[in-house]
Amino acid sequence: METKETKGLVLYNKDFREEDKLVKIFTESDGKRMFFVKRARKSRVTPVIQPLTMAQFILKINESGLSYIEDYKEVEWFKNINADIFKLAYASYIVALADSVLLDAIEDPSLFSFLTKTLTLINQGLDYEVLTNIFEIQLLDRFGVSLNFNDCHFCHRKNLAFDFSHRFSGLLCPDHYDKDPHRSHLNPNIPYLINKFQTIQFDELKTISINDSLKKELRLFIDSLYDDYVGIKLKSKSFIDDLGKWGNIMKQD
Repeated sequence: METKETKGLVLYNKDFREEDKLVKIFTESDGKRMFFVKRARKSRVTPVIQPLTMAQFILKINESGLSYIEDYKEVEWFKNINADIFKLAYASYIVALADSVLLDAIEDPSLFSFLTKTLTLINQGLDYEVLTNIFEIQLLDRFGVSLNFNDCHFCHRKNLAFDFSHRFSGLLCPDHYDKDPHRSHLNPNIPYLINKFQTIQFDELKTISINDSLKKELRLFIDSLYDDYVGIKLKSKSFIDDLGKWGNIMKQD
């Protein structure tokens, strides 16, 4: 068992026996690990084992079983996210999405940085719906899904009014719409934005301005990509879908 100090983000915790808890933490140095916390209610680490808590952890890493949290410092609780049910729902979904693509005990500092930067931007007030879309699109490669939103599948021309074909897993320009009678019939702004989302760096992102109608179209199209090419069903995503049905009532209140 090795003692290490590393940044970590709590993904979730669950009860174990009567008083103990198991805590899953995505660590920057050692990937996703499960930690055992004895008598969790009275433990000195209780303040930092809630989901969406980030800290500098001192950990005892066990390669063949459960690991342990020795101490912590420099805690960040994402207070603005936790104070807003909409931000919290979307943040919980992207955390669950990252969890689903991560293998246990495999370090992935680039995904750790991407995930924590996304949460930081949501906490700072940037559009959580669009940030979630960007996260989803850039995560597709990790699910083994590589889609070209840059040029036509047939003639490779660029900068046209493209549509997407699930049949060909790529774009169709107006000259090749007839290749797929069941093409998506997208607003041409959708493939344009997806192409931007695939490569955008968050350091370049200062503001986000996409109207509500276009955001709804983006949501539906990205859902179709995940349904067809990824196929995972997350409870946190179902909650977001339900927010779309009754959440507007809360916003009006």
